[in-house]
Amino acid sequence: MDFALTDQQQQIKDSIVKLCENFGPDYWLERDNEGGYPEEFYQAMAKDGWLGIAMPEEYGGAGLGITEAAIMLQAIAQSGAALSGASAIHINVFGPHPIVVHGTPEQKQRWLVPLIKGEEKACFGVTEPDAGLNTAAIKTRAVWDGDKYVVNGRKMWTTTAQEAKKILLLARTTPREECKRRMDGISLFYTDLNRDHVEIREIAKMGRKAVDTNALFIDNLPVPKEDLIGEEGKGFYYLLDGLNPERILIAAEAIGIGRVALDRAARYARERVVFDRPIGQNQGIQHPLAEAWAKLAAVEALMFKAAWLYDTGQPCGAEANAAKYLAGEFGFEACERAVLTHGGMGYAKEFHVERYMREIMIARIAPISRELVLSYLAERVLDLPKSY
Repeated sequence: MDFALTDQQQQIKDSIVKLCENFGPDYWLERDNEGGYPEEFYQAMAKDGWLGIAMPEEYGGAGLGITEAAIMLQAIAQSGAALSGASAIHINVFGPHPIVVHGTPEQKQRWLVPLIKGEEKACFGVTEPDAGLNTAAIKTRAVWDGDKYVVNGRKMWTTTAQEAKKILLLARTTPREECKRRMDGISLFYTDLNRDHVEIREIAKMGRKAVDTNALFIDNLPVPKEDLIGEEGKGFYYLLDGLNPERILIAAEAIGIGRVALDRAARYARERVVFDRPIGQNQGIQHPLAEAWAKLAAVEALMFKAAWLYDTGQPCGAEANAAKYLAGEFGFEACERAVLTHGGMGYAKEFHVERYMREIMIARIAPISRELVLSYLAERVLDLPKSY
């Protein structure tokens, strides 16, 4: 059992750390205050070839695994970019996976190459306002009119839609009542985000202002047959290919945010003098930070185990979900303790830790709630009856 990074993996980490040094705390503070997509950061990542880290080499990717992608995204988050930086990149890792697995060679050439080069951005159109995590209940319909599909419906929490040219879109092609299984009849498309037929409204939110999140209103969006991924009606099952990698990557990002928050807290505790001694000399400061470090170290091991299982073709659902759950909880705890270590200054934007605490909330909520993760583990690991 070897826990060391390979030479290649260490080079990936070192290269990302060096690249992120060009986008320091002031850059991300400005993005948080003013909004605006971190285009300079995104293009720097594209220029060095990182957008295709887990995509096939024949289309310009690096052909590496989720382990290497997790190393990259954890390093981005831990640099202080947090989710403002990681969210600008990570859809390139898990989002196109159904295309990689189920797309035709022509589709892969047409879609993956511009994604990897940073010439096109994509967004993820899955969640709906009346369905939430109950994907079988989506109401967006794609109807074949003899020439093309025509899509109508709504999508919610669609990240980067303000910037995206393409959308990975999930829609019903067969009414639910006509399907044998509730997840049947749902198809997956990768198509143009045609603003003549899609109204995009940005959602104001508590954190990650740099990376937009949106509500989409789709009105007679034309989708050509060649933009259908795989077989009609099997889209949900294709989508499953990207779910475990997404959980692993969110865990890696949450760990990175927790780590940078702890680093800032420890630095402040060493430097801040009260009653003629650094506050870091007090066990009341030391112990909460040390406990947070230990918890992050533990979940990091679980996260990399999940990534290794995935990359070696083994079942990893339990580990991926557990890592996502624990990383969100422990990352939040680390950020909260970093804010409290700073005292009143923890509430000030210039010390950055309050932004980390706001952004880490995403990892607790999305892409799956804490409660559903626990239900999954209870049912799939402990063999308990389904509770919902």
